[in-house]
Amino acid sequence: MSGERRPAGSDGQSDFDNDLMTLPDQKLARPPLYKVILNNDDYTPMEFVIHVLQKFFRKNESEAVQVMLLVHKTGKGVAGVFPFSIAETKVKQVNDFSKQHGFPLLTTLEQE
Repeated sequence: MSGERRPAGSDGQSDFDNDLMTLPDQKLARPPLYKVILNNDDYTPMEFVIHVLQKFFRKNESEAVQVMLLVHKTGKGVAGVFPFSIAETKVKQVNDFSKQHGFPLLTTLEQE
């Protein structure tokens, strides 16, 4: 009967192992990445922005201060770059956290 499983041979492979088709090598496209942007406002304290960068984006203090200053001086700064689902989650987490603490800090997404 075709497709009937036979015991493994001396090399440890069954007939099924030899029947597997191999696909030609295909190049997979990397998923697009998204920047999580912190937007400046006139009310959120700088210390809170630094805390957010450390808590949600794992920035050390020096990196967090640099990003915070960029946000303060230019109006926005990149907190991190991630695949869409992770970036979307980070935006929601930060926006919810900011709202819970009474601050209008807003994060948004931009495709890289």
